[in-house]
Amino acid sequence: RSRVIDDAHRGLSVAGARVVLVDGRVAATWNEDADTVTVAPLRPLAEADRAAVEEEGRALASFLSDGRSDRVRVGASPDA
Repeated sequence: RSRVIDDAHRGLSVAGARVVLVDGRVAATWNEDADTVTVAPLRPLAEADRAAVEEEGRALASFLSDGRSDRVRVGASPDA
């Protein structure tokens, strides 16, 4: 598991959290409410990674809402 998730966040998989992978490693969690995908970073995201997460979040929101919404909200990254 250490190949894909930091020790500090290992409990997420046990809790059934929905996770976001960046370069094959768990970098955030996500949930959906009111046709909006909300992403909570677990570590700082580089600008390019954040943009990619937002793009994928829009696609996911559209899929989950049958095309009614492409809203995504990416929270602030925790301090490094």
